[in-house]
Amino acid sequence: MTDKTQHLPVEALEDWTTAACAALGIDRESVDIALLLDLARDVAHGVARPAAPLSAYLAGLAAGRAGGSREDTAAAASTITALAATWRADDQDS
Repeated sequence: MTDKTQHLPVEALEDWTTAACAALGIDRESVDIALLLDLARDVAHGVARPAAPLSAYLAGLAAGRAGGSREDTAAAASTITALAATWRADDQDS
């Protein structure tokens, strides 16, 4: 199976985000695509690939509880990225 997102045009990602935001009643301007993609990358590399979408969900949940602004999302993403940077699965077992 190939990763189709590697060849996804930027416009398609923008269009998808706009449509998803509209469907969910989210202000499109509050969504920082690059920030969320960086978060997913950092978690996928620092923890495990399956942890990336879960972490994005958790960041969104935390941001929503904090007020839902772009800044709230950035703060939640920063917290998770910092955790992923220091994450060592072997250390968590003890």
